[in-house]
Order: sequence, then structure tokens, then C-alpha cells
Amino acid sequence: MIEPAVLIVATLVLAAGTYAFRVAGPLLRSRVELSPRAERLMTTATVVLLTALVATTTFTEGGGFAGYARPAGVIAGGVLAWFRAPFVAVVLTAAATAAVLRLLGVP
Repeated sequence: MIEPAVLIVATLVLAAGTYAFRVAGPLLRSRVELSPRAERLMTTATVVLLTALVATTTFTEGGGFAGYARPAGVIAGGVLAWFRAPFVAVVLTAAATAAVLRLLGVP
């Protein structure tokens, strides 16, 4: 069994590291200059990673297909996001769509 003191120290070290990474961005932004190509690649990589995250969480659960209600909710939320609806409306619409479909028996 792991000692509580070890867990506390590990948590503090991870918290300090996370804080250091978050502070490093704004502090180093003026010192590190990226080429326009590198900035485009980073922007593209961000979009690709977020798309992959959305796809895997939308369609899979426990290693299998998540059913049809969840993707329908994501699509409903995506449509509202496309039309620049407020974030709260997007999330509530996506959740309500999935919930209603599940209440109707859609897996």
C-alpha cells in the first residue's frame, strides 16, 4: 500500500509541474518565435486531436458502439455550435436530445 505522504508529495509535484507548463506559455511567447508553417501545423494538430477525441467519445463506450442516441445528441449540439449558439444552449440541447432518445428506447 502506498503511504499517504507519498501520494501528497506526488500530487504536489504534479500540480507544480502543471502550473509551470501553464505559466511557461505566456512567459515564453515573446521569446520563442515559430515559423508561419509551424503555427499552421499546430493549429491543424489541435483541430485533428479535438476531432479524434469527439469521434471516439461519441461512437464508443467500453470498447463497443455507444448506440445511436449519443451521436444524435452530438449532431444536434454540433448544429447549434455551427450557428454560434451560446455554449450552454449547445450542451443542454445535446444532452436533452440524447436523453429523450434514450427515454424513447433508442440505444
